[in-house]
Amino acid sequence: MRFRWDWLRPVLLAPYVPTIGPVHPSVLTEDLFTDTLIAASTERWFLRYDKDIRWSDSKDETILVPDIAHQPSQTLIPTLSRRGAGMVKVHLYGTEPASLLTATELAQKLAAEHGAATARIVRFLGPEVAVGRGTRIQLQDFRTAVCPPPDGPVRLFHEWPATVQDTFASFAERMAADGFAFLHQQMQAGTVGPVFITAVKGRVAGAIGPMEIRPDAIGVPQLMPQYFGVLQEHRGQGLGRLLWRAAMYWGQANGAAYQLLQTEVAGASDRLCRSEGLNSLGFTYWQTA
Repeated sequence: MRFRWDWLRPVLLAPYVPTIGPVHPSVLTEDLFTDTLIAASTERWFLRYDKDIRWSDSKDETILVPDIAHQPSQTLIPTLSRRGAGMVKVHLYGTEPASLLTATELAQKLAAEHGAATARIVRFLGPEVAVGRGTRIQLQDFRTAVCPPPDGPVRLFHEWPATVQDTFASFAERMAADGFAFLHQQMQAGTVGPVFITAVKGRVAGAIGPMEIRPDAIGVPQLMPQYFGVLQEHRGQGLGRLLWRAAMYWGQANGAAYQLLQTEVAGASDRLCRSEGLNSLGFTYWQTA
């Protein structure tokens, strides 16, 4: 099948593509959505610009193409993830009063058919809407902003003394819920880009990375998302902002045109990004079907 852009474009309230995630508005096209359908024809095929290609040799979430519901006022795009006990997500593009009920019924039906333990509805709002929950899609545009070098105790991992580097394992274990245990494994395997570290009294207190730039769907260099976190006892001291600015300086200095981020509304990272002047592109939020 192919999507009709005159049906889909009016209900795209946020630049988010199933299985891909947030994208720059300049690449939000009919072709981008169609690419995801082509990729769904094989369980192991990544689109060349998929951010997840960095971490695996196979895609664990695919679009259930036969079950797409595509109409003038709403489009429902279901996906299936085999990770863990399995999850079905129905991405709801549309604002019709009955859309939520239709999406819920579809998610429940597909979860039962595929033996998935979880069924969710993913919904979208535009940047002009004031929300108190969900995830904000944010844009750092390196072509319009000047990112100065950080002024503080932030360096690349390999630039710290070995005694500091040796404490990263403990930091990563404590921050496992934020992905740092996985990142540490990748660092040890030498499969990822550089990581910025901040330290307090000779021990790692926070980190952001890996720093990697890849082309987006139209070949524009994009700074890829990073793992980012500071230990609880060191928060509120400005270390997160130092790490953030180091990452943005690196991205701009190394030729990235932009970075896209997803931040929990009203969370620490969200407040930081808002205070740093990033542009809000819209919101995503999910609910159990």
